[in-house]
Amino acid sequence: MRIGIAGITGRLGTLCAEEVRSAGLDLAGGLARQSDPQHHIVTDPSELAACCDVVIDVSSPAATVANARAFAQAGCGWVIGTTGFDEAAEQAILEAATQIPVLRAANFAPGLTMLLDLARQLGAKLPSDEYDAEILETHHRQKRDAPSGTALAIGACLAEGRGVALKDVAETDRSGLRGEGAIGFASLRAGQIVGEHSLILTSGTEQITLSHRAFDRRVFAQGAVKAARWLAGKPAGCYDMTEIFGA
Repeated sequence: MRIGIAGITGRLGTLCAEEVRSAGLDLAGGLARQSDPQHHIVTDPSELAACCDVVIDVSSPAATVANARAFAQAGCGWVIGTTGFDEAAEQAILEAATQIPVLRAANFAPGLTMLLDLARQLGAKLPSDEYDAEILETHHRQKRDAPSGTALAIGACLAEGRGVALKDVAETDRSGLRGEGAIGFASLRAGQIVGEHSLILTSGTEQITLSHRAFDRRVFAQGAVKAARWLAGKPAGCYDMTEIFGA
């Protein structure tokens, strides 16, 4: 099985490459802004896709449209670990999924995958007019997007359980009075924190907190490689981590 890494020179991409090798799989090459023929690193996604069964994409949202076209044309599986897509990128992913298997994950950690499923269940069982919802996330100071993609995924699962769309109830500005049924988000950036997420549901008489803390970025790389192994040979379509970990 041949696996390529888009964004191979980044922190997570480097770890993904190490995990591919340690799993005894064939690291076919990588995609980066600068080529490195000695290490099979290219700048053209079509060139990488041509020699891969699956590409793990931990590059950037800006590269998504070009990657989608290249991977779909080559017929290779696509594991997406980037977030923060615009409308064009979202459409490109959906179009690619009609031709190739595509797995999207805001977070590859097994524990976080379980948390997403629990968030969905809590949303379905606890009335939104009785339980206020807040999502707190903390990351390293270099992280650009806020709220994080993982925080938004937690919010989306909670909203799904409540039978509403996240875009209709999300509040990222916590000044002023909260809206009825709102899902609030708070973001902290400090030091080199890998990633911490908490879903807090509070009524007048009790509070429930679901938390996940990543100690090592390698947990994301291990999950991404597991996803790539699982995705190989699957029919075209959209998949997520719950199908791998059985949530």
